Amino acid sequence: MIKSSPKGLIGHFLVIKDPRKERTKKHKLIDIFVIAICGIISGFETWVDIEEWAILNEKWLKKYLELSNGIPSHDTLGRVFSMINPKIFKKQFLKWVQEIREITDGQVISIDGKTVRRSFDKEKGNKAIHLVNAWCNENQLFLAQEKVYEKSNEITAIPKLLDILDVNGCIITMDAMGYQREIAKKIIEKKADYVLAIKQNQKVFFEDITPYFEDVDIKQHTTKNYDWYQTIEKDHGRIEKRTYCSFSNITWLKNKHSWIGLNSITQVISERTIRNQTSKETRYFISSLPASAKKIGHAIRSHWGIENACHWVLDVTFNEDQSRVRIGHAAENLSLLRKTALNLLKQEKSLSKKSLRIKRLHASQDKNYLAKVMGI
Repeated sequence: MIKSSPKGLIGHFLVIKDPRKERTKKHKLIDIFVIAICGIISGFETWVDIEEWAILNEKWLKKYLELSNGIPSHDTLGRVFSMINPKIFKKQFLKWVQEIREITDGQVISIDGKTVRRSFDKEKGNKAIHLVNAWCNENQLFLAQEKVYEKSNEITAIPKLLDILDVNGCIITMDAMGYQREIAKKIIEKKADYVLAIKQNQKVFFEDITPYFEDVDIKQHTTKNYDWYQTIEKDHGRIEKRTYCSFSNITWLKNKHSWIGLNSITQVISERTIRNQTSKETRYFISSLPASAKKIGHAIRSHWGIENACHWVLDVTFNEDQSRVRIGHAAENLSLLRKTALNLLKQEKSLSKKSLRIKRLHASQDKNYLAKVMGI
């Protein structure tokens, strides 16, 4: 058993049930978990690489782990994580996240899907796994994941995520996949608010929303039913202007479409200028929030966090899309191990100005820093 006191992340993982038969338990399950997470934090993605990292760092690992039979092989690592029940792993992960997450009123929680692209198995006819993820941009924390078998089934995973998460007082953001009355109803029942994207393929609603903004003049003063907010960003020769316009006088729209909690609609016009070339994009959103263009605009911008700070990082920094792990539950469990490492690295603040890539480099070279990241 781990030699340090069972608290924090490790304390929660200690209670995960070992799926192996007693005679095959050559290595402690918690030892396998800690080795896997430490290896991933240190920059290694495959079971083979993690085994090699552990062999090279066995002396340090023995300060914290029993390792009575040495370092588990890469075959053992892969076999164990292919067997662990993802539901139990997710349950303990969520308990840990709830322990470290700071919940504030109006906090934005973004929900979006991501495919682990190379987790397919043509020989067995298995498609790549698709995970619907929840991310808190304010805390820079990955919160939860739910597996679905097709991207088109994302809407079945969203209510499950909402059921397990504490979203009281939060703002839930989603792209067009969240355009479902039942999802809006679930969010309101959970005492949260929603900001949902409306796209042209939601033809009737889209055509009913757009006329509200046809005669809008942002130079006019804010009225009781109309609010606007504008941001301008300049960076490396790029100028990006975003104009947010929100309406609250939408009784006719609410009566026609029967959306629970619907209080406002928002138009976002994005203008990007690079080398005197300007492109323009217009998007629309519905929300249970009052027509505060600044608040809704913040929620819309925060939604990008799940793409930039979570999905993009998993692919570019953790190389998730290139992972060929696919046996049993291994792909799903390995994705959650990466997100565990992501959370740990994000929460360690002594190198807050460094990139995650640099933090992983420090962890690979400085065991005191790795111990700090792990909280051991």
